[in-house]
Amino acid sequence: MKKKVLIVLTSHDKLGKTGNHTGYYLPEVTHPYFKFIEAGIEVDFASPKGGKAPMEIASRDLSDPYNKRFLDDKKLVHRVEHTIPLEDINPDEYSAIMFAGGHGTMWDFPNSKEVSRLSSLIYEKGGVVAAVCHGPAALINVKLPGGQYLVEGKKVTGFSNEEEDAVQMTGKMPFLIETSLRERGAQYEKADLWQNKVVVDGRLVTGQNPASASALGEAVVNLINH
Repeated sequence: MKKKVLIVLTSHDKLGKTGNHTGYYLPEVTHPYFKFIEAGIEVDFASPKGGKAPMEIASRDLSDPYNKRFLDDKKLVHRVEHTIPLEDINPDEYSAIMFAGGHGTMWDFPNSKEVSRLSSLIYEKGGVVAAVCHGPAALINVKLPGGQYLVEGKKVTGFSNEEEDAVQMTGKMPFLIETSLRERGAQYEKADLWQNKVVVDGRLVTGQNPASASALGEAVVNLINH
């Protein structure tokens, strides 16, 4: 049977109380997507609510060849505008679940029962759980059957506190990725601002920022295919 990855995008489009728009960060979808496809792995797109996943406008950089290739493909655009609701996902179909970033994830990923349920089930059956940038917001509350947090004692990364400060978003966030991962007992690691950093701990793969999206995709492919 052909291997398949589920890429999960946020359904949330409001940046706290600022009145500004947010959503998923495009290259954190497109870069891993093409790494998966090029490796012969199928991809489905899902979101907590299903339907159209909102994109962070600032992430729509058409000078990025992966972004342009993705947005030029009407069938692909249709799929992220008609995502599968997480409640309709059968975890047995997937070798990996990957959470794309974007500030929207900070509001709907952590408290989604389906995010936690699917992550735990896929991980427990030997699958890969991956998240990039703000995507690790999905991992904060995931518990394994024994009751411990998925990230507890594991090496991880995610958008750093310094990076959040650098984009002047610290005060607008409901929590901070780095701080929350540390509070859950994770061994958080980071690179300098905007540098590629991917951490693999067993079947848990995390990337720090947009610059890490391609390498995260490659790391997931390596785990699935070897």
